[in-house]
Amino acid sequence: MRILVVEDDKQLASALRRGLEGEGYAVDVALDGREGCWLAAENAYDVLVLDVMLPEVPGDVLCARRREAGDWTPILMLTARSGPEQEARALDAGADDFLAKPFSFVVLQARLRALVRRGRHERPAVLTAGDLGLDPARHLVWRGDFPIELTPRQFALLEFLLSRAGDVVSKATIIEHLWDFSYDGDPNIVEVYVGQLRQRIDRPFGRSSLRTVRRVGYCLDPDGG
Repeated sequence: MRILVVEDDKQLASALRRGLEGEGYAVDVALDGREGCWLAAENAYDVLVLDVMLPEVPGDVLCARRREAGDWTPILMLTARSGPEQEARALDAGADDFLAKPFSFVVLQARLRALVRRGRHERPAVLTAGDLGLDPARHLVWRGDFPIELTPRQFALLEFLLSRAGDVVSKATIIEHLWDFSYDGDPNIVEVYVGQLRQRIDRPFGRSSLRTVRRVGYCLDPDGG
């Protein structure tokens, strides 16, 4: 999952980046509304996290501009204080949810997961392909009755592929959603993680659910291989 955080408090922005990247998310950060507007227009994100009070372009204005542009990416607004006026300001701008500061990182994660599930397309709480399953909320993966341990990045890759099971996904698309805006490393990193994922979800079970489509990308069998 790729997230844009627009927050002018450098300490909070840095903490959010570290925390979310530690969970396997790709995170871009903007420290003012103008940069946030540019990033949101130029990149595809799974969710936007916007502070209401931002320099250059306020968060509610940024939110309204994305909606006017026909962008319905789920948006979580961060407000300095709770109350009906703050809530109304966030929701009237087109936000899907709001969270008052200070907030728990665990609650933030839960809100983000909920927004992604009901994002542009309805998405189930648990992703499955045959007997292969992934629960984003509990961070669990299993094949039949057997639990599977994955690193945060492996988990994020599997979640992304499961959400598009049956579709061929290119390397470029995977990098766009799993690595942040500044990533300019070797695109073969995707092959490395796909290989690691096969070692966890397929080979121990005699399956071949994660296929390489030559010169195109990768496809996860919707029936679990």
